[in-house]
Amino acid sequence: MAVRDAASPLLLGLLCLLHTWGARAAVEVNMEDKVEVLLGDPAQITCMFKSDDFGGSGGMTIEWHYVKSSTDSQRIYSQDSLQSTVEKNTPYSDRITVNTTAREVVLTIRDVQLKDDEVAFNCFVKIIGEGSGEGGTKLKVFKTPEDPTIQGVEQGISVSDEVTKVASCEVKNGHPKPKITWYRDKMPLHNIPDVVKLDHSVTTQSSGLYSVNSDLNMKVEKKDKDAVFYCEVTFLVPGAEKMLETKRINITVFYPPTTVNLWVESPKGKIKEGDTVEFLCASDGNSESQFFIIENNEGPSLKMENVTRHNSGVFHCTVEDYENYVRLSTNTTVLVNYLDEVVIKPTGSVSVDWKKEFSATCNALSSLSTTTTWFKNGKEVEKGHHLNIKAVTYDTAGTYVCVVTVPEIQAMQANASLQLTVQGPPEIIEKQLNEKETNERELELTCHVRSYPTPNIIWGTTNGKIISSSNHMTGVGAKSVAKVQVNITSNTTVFCNASNEFGKDSVTYVIRFIKAETPKPQEKIQKGSYGVVIAVIIICILLLAILGSVLYFLYKKGKICNRSGKKDFTKEKSSKDKIVVEMKSDNTEEAILLGINGEKQLPNDQ
Repeated sequence: MAVRDAASPLLLGLLCLLHTWGARAAVEVNMEDKVEVLLGDPAQITCMFKSDDFGGSGGMTIEWHYVKSSTDSQRIYSQDSLQSTVEKNTPYSDRITVNTTAREVVLTIRDVQLKDDEVAFNCFVKIIGEGSGEGGTKLKVFKTPEDPTIQGVEQGISVSDEVTKVASCEVKNGHPKPKITWYRDKMPLHNIPDVVKLDHSVTTQSSGLYSVNSDLNMKVEKKDKDAVFYCEVTFLVPGAEKMLETKRINITVFYPPTTVNLWVESPKGKIKEGDTVEFLCASDGNSESQFFIIENNEGPSLKMENVTRHNSGVFHCTVEDYENYVRLSTNTTVLVNYLDEVVIKPTGSVSVDWKKEFSATCNALSSLSTTTTWFKNGKEVEKGHHLNIKAVTYDTAGTYVCVVTVPEIQAMQANASLQLTVQGPPEIIEKQLNEKETNERELELTCHVRSYPTPNIIWGTTNGKIISSSNHMTGVGAKSVAKVQVNITSNTTVFCNASNEFGKDSVTYVIRFIKAETPKPQEKIQKGSYGVVIAVIIICILLLAILGSVLYFLYKKGKICNRSGKKDFTKEKSSKDKIVVEMKSDNTEEAILLGINGEKQLPNDQ
């Protein structure tokens, strides 16, 4: 008994020693629970290990395995102190590398794929004499989905319909599965019995990606006609959650009318005769079954062309919605404004004596207030219905236009005209005395006369000679123009007399004739002309010398004066008028005059 008791402490100490040695010999392996990576990117999985007694003297082996399930595990890499091996014929044979240091092993997987790579990867570390350890990491692969799309139903939806499809939203090719949330005017929609129903469907592609489709079904109300609908898609990426939104859409909602309105669409403002009037009728409803009637004309609009004052009155519009058993009516009053023709008194053409007073009135009936203005030659001469001229003159004569305008309506106006003629004595516009100087033999004179009736105009001179009468006059209205051509040989006085039954007027023209001066010969030759004059003189002397030589030669030959050789002149008739001049060849300056018989004569016989 004593021996057994003494051995017990020894056994217990040995067991404790063995337990302590075994615990210290185990290898501790640390790995992350998961590694997240985008599809196509590289993934790095780190296996960290440590051992209290491992100093590097013993051997170490490392293995990497991928695990699809609890019963499906396969080694893809192994390493010992002599070599490292990548297993062949695995999904990772060409896509992995392993880097080992004293305390960790890093597995790198290139071009991560979704179908094969979203599995668990285990790391095994064994140290000879120390023990072994194991760890695992789950690889999570992410794929950002495509932009979501939204599509509303093409046909309208009636408020009388039950819960029906309003729009659909779709997002494609995401991983993990994206989530779709519906919004109406920025407020999320949820399933509500008999009001809102959301139908979601998920499609898994062969690549492992997800596509999600969602239909929004609602029982619409009238307020939904202005509502904005859109979808929000949320999805995961490594280490975060992101969101995408679709475009905003509206839906067409049909609802019965509760009110109806009728108005004049054009013209804007007041209506006048001759306008084209367009009526429009509209309700606050939006129903395919409603229709309008305006004054027994079907449709929401009515056009009336070239309206008159007789079209004034009350116009009615009725809207009916037979599906919703609604019938509403309304009306509007239309006034067509008018402006009658302008009436001028006196009318037509009026003749007034010179210096007498003249007055006229002008007016036009209208449904609105008017303004009246008188114009002459485009210029305003009077405002108001009355035109008053205290003393008419020839300047007063002409055409007066009375314009009646409605200020409230643009371009609404009418006009009429009056022709005023002023009759009286002639009035010559030229001054009473006109003086003219001329060196011309003929002069045109003009006489401007204002008069009605047309005056008789006579042109004459102070000596009583009548040059012209009024049959040479031209002009328009009270203005006449008389012209005359006067032959001028000396100082002359010409008068223009104008007369009619009311009086006469005249004007006198004093014409002073100036004789044209004879140009004086040049007293001096310009210095630059001396050479020309000298050259002309020399040429003339040479021509005379040549002519003299020719005549002398002919004389010697007997070709002239009936002489041949050195014979004397033979007298055919006795005449003292015929003489011959002979020049002696001895160069003496004495000239011998020979008579008919050839005898020498004295100088006094010449």
